[in-house]
Amino acid sequence: MDFKNVIIRHIVTEKAGILKDKNGKYTFEVNRNANKFQIKRSIEILFGVSVKSIRTLNYLGKSKKVGKCVGFKNDWKKAIVKLAVGEEIHMSNEF
Repeated sequence: MDFKNVIIRHIVTEKAGILKDKNGKYTFEVNRNANKFQIKRSIEILFGVSVKSIRTLNYLGKSKKVGKCVGFKNDWKKAIVKLAVGEEIHMSNEF
């Protein structure tokens, strides 16, 4: 898998902001087929930082009802990346 296709977007929420400020952890939506080694490699290549640990979470799509039709949102995967001490990711308009 190409390292550019592993990371889909940076997740910006209130909880993700607290994790970043207190613990130096960043959250990303990643490709569902990517494993921790591929995520680590792509973060290190794209942002030029050293990754200490990664935690991944799989989310099932919720049901969505529009009128009488019932469908589902897509399943997705989230990665919480902890960087080495003193490392920081500066986000630009890439994601």
